[in-house]
Amino acid sequence: MARQPPLPWAHAAFLLLLLQLGGAIEIPMDRPSEPLHPSSSPPHSQGRSEASIQNELTQPPTITKQSVKDHIVDPRDNILIECEAKGNPAPSFHWTRNSRFFNIAKDPRVSMRRRSGTLVIDFRSGGRPEEYEGEYQCFARNKFGTALSNKIRLQVSKSPLWPKENLDPVVVQEGAPLTLQCNPPPGLPSPVIFWMSSSMEPIAQDKRVSQGHHGDLYFSNVLLQDMQTDYSCNARFHFTHTIQQKNPFTLKVLTNHPYNDSSLRNHPDMYSARGVAERTPSFMYPQGTSSSQMVLRGMDLLLECIASGVPTPDIAWYKKGGDLPSDKAKFENFNKALRITNVSEEDSGEYFCLASNKMGSIRHTISVRVKAAPYWLDEPKNLILAPGEDGRLVCRASGNPKPTVQWMVNGEPLQSAPPNPNREVAGDTIIFRDTQVSSRAVYQCNTSNEHGYLLANAFVSVLDVPPRMLSPRNQLIRVILYNRTRLDCPFFGSPIPTLRWFKNGQGSNLDGGNYHVYENGSLEIKMIRKEDQGIYTCVATNILGKAENQVRLEVKDPTRIFRMPEDQVVQRGTTVQLECRVKHDPSLRLTVSWLKDDEPLYVGNRMKKEDDSLTIFGVAERDQGSYTCVASTELDQDLAKAHLTVLADQTAPTNRLAALPKGRPDRPRDLELTDLAERSVRLTWIPGDDNNSPITGYVVQFEEDQFQPGVWHDHSKFPGSVNSAVLQLSPYVNYQFRVIAINEVGSSHPSLPSERYRTSGAPPESNPSDVKGEGTRKNNMEITWTPMNATSAFGPNLRYIVKWRRRETRETWNNVTVWGSRHVVGQTPVYVPYEIRVQAENDFGKGPEPDTVIGYSGEDYPRAAPTDVKVRVMNSTAIGLQWNRVYSDTVQGQLREYRAYYWRESSLLKNLWVSQKRQQASFPSDRTRGVVGRLFPYSNYKLEMVVVNGRGNGPHSETKEFTTPEGVPSAPRRFRVRQPSLETVNLEWDHPEHPNGILTGYTLKYVAFNGTKLGKQMVENFSPNQTKFSVQRSDPVSRFRFTLSARTQVGSGEAVTEESPAPPNEATPTAAYTNNQADIATQGWFIGLMCAIALLVLILLIVCFIKRSRGGKYPVREKKDVPLGPEDPKEEDGSFDYSDEDNKPLQGSQTSLDGTIKQQESDDSLVDYGEGGEGQFNEDGSFIGQYTVKKDKEETEGNESSEATSPVNAIYSLA
Repeated sequence: MARQPPLPWAHAAFLLLLLQLGGAIEIPMDRPSEPLHPSSSPPHSQGRSEASIQNELTQPPTITKQSVKDHIVDPRDNILIECEAKGNPAPSFHWTRNSRFFNIAKDPRVSMRRRSGTLVIDFRSGGRPEEYEGEYQCFARNKFGTALSNKIRLQVSKSPLWPKENLDPVVVQEGAPLTLQCNPPPGLPSPVIFWMSSSMEPIAQDKRVSQGHHGDLYFSNVLLQDMQTDYSCNARFHFTHTIQQKNPFTLKVLTNHPYNDSSLRNHPDMYSARGVAERTPSFMYPQGTSSSQMVLRGMDLLLECIASGVPTPDIAWYKKGGDLPSDKAKFENFNKALRITNVSEEDSGEYFCLASNKMGSIRHTISVRVKAAPYWLDEPKNLILAPGEDGRLVCRASGNPKPTVQWMVNGEPLQSAPPNPNREVAGDTIIFRDTQVSSRAVYQCNTSNEHGYLLANAFVSVLDVPPRMLSPRNQLIRVILYNRTRLDCPFFGSPIPTLRWFKNGQGSNLDGGNYHVYENGSLEIKMIRKEDQGIYTCVATNILGKAENQVRLEVKDPTRIFRMPEDQVVQRGTTVQLECRVKHDPSLRLTVSWLKDDEPLYVGNRMKKEDDSLTIFGVAERDQGSYTCVASTELDQDLAKAHLTVLADQTAPTNRLAALPKGRPDRPRDLELTDLAERSVRLTWIPGDDNNSPITGYVVQFEEDQFQPGVWHDHSKFPGSVNSAVLQLSPYVNYQFRVIAINEVGSSHPSLPSERYRTSGAPPESNPSDVKGEGTRKNNMEITWTPMNATSAFGPNLRYIVKWRRRETRETWNNVTVWGSRHVVGQTPVYVPYEIRVQAENDFGKGPEPDTVIGYSGEDYPRAAPTDVKVRVMNSTAIGLQWNRVYSDTVQGQLREYRAYYWRESSLLKNLWVSQKRQQASFPSDRTRGVVGRLFPYSNYKLEMVVVNGRGNGPHSETKEFTTPEGVPSAPRRFRVRQPSLETVNLEWDHPEHPNGILTGYTLKYVAFNGTKLGKQMVENFSPNQTKFSVQRSDPVSRFRFTLSARTQVGSGEAVTEESPAPPNEATPTAAYTNNQADIATQGWFIGLMCAIALLVLILLIVCFIKRSRGGKYPVREKKDVPLGPEDPKEEDGSFDYSDEDNKPLQGSQTSLDGTIKQQESDDSLVDYGEGGEGQFNEDGSFIGQYTVKKDKEETEGNESSEATSPVNAIYSLA
């Protein structure tokens, strides 16, 4: 039974449109790939978003498709010269031919495709294609600039006829060399040459007779048998698909042995038998002892040596001062030609071919020079800037000889263009400063030497665009628990927005730990956990605004087979059941399928497939094999495999003593080694008792006594039905084996070891792995590798041949033999690349040719600092940085990052102590701009930048000083609320720890509340020096909630909230007031009404007193007869209860105006105040929403009458 791990779901991401570094943005004119997240929203909204950007954003032209520079066309077809471009508005096109304007309208054969610049020249009505040969160039133009295509050289294919000629028979002495020249007619392109007889039979070629790459046929020595056929040179022309044949050569061979006896061909000394004199080799091509050859970088180098001699010479190739590049070199034409593909500068040097036979040898030296047409080091890229930003176009190319650089703008030389004060040309770089809209144009860089040219277009566009989200809103991403996933948030804006991620709308920016934010804005969650489920919000911000989008992440449980099918041995004709019970996420659709021998299982009439099992009735021999249960959902799958063995007789029961207790199997015994071979041996063992649980597998282990004696290693695994197996062995290992049996309960004890068996030695068949070359000091390089183990040593005295040489030089290889796993090369230059090879060797020989690894010598500290460092203050807590890259030769190592050191020099507030501790911000090595955040407002700062490599920091740049503007202050410190009496609440606070500017005062907001009932919010503004305030409390049951914040000219800062303490024995009021009840305590009619009621009560009391004194009974409860409970709210004012006993509210409850009875409890809880409810917070953290109330209570609002102007009046507005 084998279990395979589930397949992880790979989440694909949107293609982001922010491609340029340093402020350059690629406008999304082309549709990116669609999202591949399962169950995510359809991508149509993204297409609409991109389409709107395409319609809104302007873009200078960009060439998207063009014909090749050397454009050869078939004269039988119409001519097509391609030129396509994109831009907004759509560009128009025109052409030049031989550097002059090509008027298409005047030639009826020439037309231009619609919405394209592609030229079509039609010859259906006649005309000669040769008349249109020349040099063409396409111009794509809109109002923002002009882009150029390459200069396209149009040529018509030619396949001229072979000139008629009469060839005399070629007379040659047997054994002499012979060259039959082809001299094909010049075609365009050059024809393919091959030799055949006049009867169209191919000429058999070998090391004696072969065709050179120029097309001639060479005989190293002629034999009599060569005159049995004639020889005709054939030229095949590519475009016309025609073959032209030259008149055939006939040979007349003069010989001292006129009989062509075929028996002599296999004679051990054929030439002597035929009377042919043996000769030392001589070169037929090239002639002489030396020659030279030039090849362009990136092309194939073909060296050829063809020699004559008797017997036929053998050809061998060598390179002076080194080895042939094994990864690029191959031999052709029976070793007469050496081809080196993709030539680079390191392939230059002297090569020689050695022709040898038993009479002697001769060699020819070929000096190879590698030149190079221009090739890009730094191709200019489209540059999109915001107004006022700086940028640069870089056009760096290399070649041999060194190419020259010419800049053009909109197709015209830069020198003749109108002057632009914001533009500066510095060789291969154009620098733009304080870019304005007038700088929009398309720039061309043309770099050329005698071997070719490169032309690149790069536009400069100035955009001012607020952030925009390009992906569908509210995507749903589902991912399996513990997997890795990535949330994408494609966005667009100029200047490039800063993207931040938040979870569930709160918390700090997500980055670090289990989260990683890429430069393109994607958020990667390295290992999904249950708590990672939620709503993720990405916010893109630049100086023009912000945009946000949300992604909902759902975490699903993995699919797992918890009861797997088991290996079974059954009797033919019986019934067998294979279990497969699966646990999966209930929200996902589960599919269970079966494989037999890794192929889909056809469930026939004898089989029954259920959700958790597969039943086979009447098992037959054909049912034997491996069965795999595949449990899969939309997101993942799990596999489990079991093997079914069918027996034809009653040798094994299908179900043995199932009721007996199961245990681990007994150890296997009687191990025996047979069929001893050089690289293999057969191991046989007798299984132990399975202890009522069938054996499902065996593990064979081995031990060797040379490198790790006494340590056992797993060798191989076998199914439980096997007790004999052939083991593949390694040379020169003294093996000893043991076997472990496995069933569902566990593993047995290992068997007793077998006898030892030593295999014979051999040269190593592999080399050490993980070869590295790294400097530990600035003048050395440490070469390390992972040593080979006992099973790969293959022989005694394992050692390593270490070779190294500098990569860019032609020096010979240095080598040393090492018995360990490291070697230190001393006295090396600083950080130069080395080619490294480590080859294994033992006493039987060397291992295979090792791969070449590139290592580097030690690094030294960088010699230069970033230049032209510019600081732009973005807001009170962040600045933008921009700098120029350092030259690579000054880094003296691998450029790890640019690092900014900054410190707070002082505060603009007097007498405020600040910490001058240095802080740092790091930026990737390919960036030339960045943002430093978390600065203190209203402060003076200093900043320096350095270059960092593997050794450390380089020199510091010049110190830049900048000042951050005022910001909002932090929260007031130690905000204290005290209640010295029931009537007064005192507030005290300290100044903010970080004023972040000049304090202009404090703002106190407070509101009275009783349980969930709120009064009207009051606002008090204080001077910056006031730190105390008192509030009069007239109602013993009211409390206050205070919110205090400090202010600067920028605005209010972070607020701090406190509540007044609950008074002791806080009572619950007996009456509830409506929301819109006014402050009536001071109204005349209300005072009169209260006086009338008091008078009536007094009269009633007098009447009652009189009647009582006369002995009557009244339903009035006196305090001394029925004392009020300690929490009765009527106790203090002596009020009477005139309600019937049956309708009295229970003690401990209160009656509302609507007559309902409410449990008397403290309403003063955070739940009543709406903690975690619908409240909202502004950016500085202050509370701006209304507190929510319990759902079972009537929700009321404070009285908004202008008369409710004091805390006392606010109490009367409670409901």
